[in-house]
Amino acid sequence: MITLSFYKSEDFEDLTSYTLDEQQSRFTAMPKATLEIIKEKNTGDKFPISIFYQNKAVGFFVLDFGKDKFELTENENSTLLRSLSINPDYQGKGIGKTAMIVLSDFVKENFPDCDEVVLAVNFNNKSAYNLYLKCGFRDEGKSREMIKGFQHLLSKRI
Repeated sequence: MITLSFYKSEDFEDLTSYTLDEQQSRFTAMPKATLEIIKEKNTGDKFPISIFYQNKAVGFFVLDFGKDKFELTENENSTLLRSLSINPDYQGKGIGKTAMIVLSDFVKENFPDCDEVVLAVNFNNKSAYNLYLKCGFRDEGKSREMIKGFQHLLSKRI
């Protein structure tokens, strides 16, 4: 069973014990670095989320309600999904896909005013792009150029 939960310090060891290969590392930040940035900035608008598989934290992402989301949407009731990663030992089991499908219910339950999740995915990260589309995210043809290349701007109504 795959569940989402707000990150707790008990998840730290599981979420910082894995590394991603060079290809995946180009497209996402690792949990440890992301948690350090959140702690350092302490803005209160970024919520780290742990992805659990059989009661073990095997993945991670952040729901960011800060101003960065306005680079992708004009919707004030949206959140930006960032820094998604899954422990490579658990990839290929549908964990990321299921996490993105149950994301809507998690957001509705914990952030009832939020009605949209937005994200940016690099043009070269085809597997992530296809995963998001399978999970209900829409590509309306919007993109932006960043340091690591062009990104698709995707959204999911909830």
